[in-house]
Amino acid sequence: MIDFIQSYSPITQALVATLFTWGVTAAGAALVFFTKAVNPRIMDSMLGFAAGVMIAASFWSLLAPGIEMAGQMGQTPWLTAVIGFMGGGIFMRLADCVLPHLHPDLAMGQSEGIKTSWQRSTLLVLAITLHNIPEGLAVGVAFGAVASGLSSATIGGAIALAVGIGLQNFPEGAAVSMPLRREGMGRIKSFLMGQASGLVEPIAGVVGAAFVLSMQSILPYALCFAAGAMIFAVVEELIPESQRNESHIDQVTMATLAGFSVMMMLDVALG
Repeated sequence: MIDFIQSYSPITQALVATLFTWGVTAAGAALVFFTKAVNPRIMDSMLGFAAGVMIAASFWSLLAPGIEMAGQMGQTPWLTAVIGFMGGGIFMRLADCVLPHLHPDLAMGQSEGIKTSWQRSTLLVLAITLHNIPEGLAVGVAFGAVASGLSSATIGGAIALAVGIGLQNFPEGAAVSMPLRREGMGRIKSFLMGQASGLVEPIAGVVGAAFVLSMQSILPYALCFAAGAMIFAVVEELIPESQRNESHIDQVTMATLAGFSVMMMLDVALG
């Protein structure tokens, strides 16, 4: 199976992998065809699980290989890691300040980014889309890194990252479509808006893979950059949203640990 995957170019691999992650986003959004609302305890636990997956992926699939790769390429590992990681976080912070978006369950007056007259539904989709960019980028960079031939970048690790990102995309798709459905939007339109939030991942994945293939000297920085961007998304969005309800905060915390464990298991086993 691995040999079959490696017979394709890294860009094709990244495209297929991110189409998969987009598909899981669509599957999460499809919950609107079966129910008008998900139990808050379950939804928050799913978001907590997603946060755990992304935290583990940021280290095991991105930071650790990036640090090892920096050493193999004669760079100063700790400096490369700090520059790349903080660069990813700063990039997401700037995007967060500019792109108009609205987090679920917040009033229109609490929207972030440049103020616009866009509809609430558009702003909700953009909130998840913004944080799907680093996920697609991370998958693309991981597959592009395999082409470097360095031992720190493996096809198994890239596949594990894609699977992990896919798992955590399920609640993200639901986090867009379900609020729209509760506000009276039709099932089909709610689904289409929810899955649209994941469309950016194939684009970011292809761009990430192409970028590192053309400039392999920046591979360690790119891996750490993707890690920083993902951690920003976790801390800025997933964890706060999953822990808004204090009545089941312990359950959500355990779900976060479970998500971390699943992603760690996938990466160690496949990478």
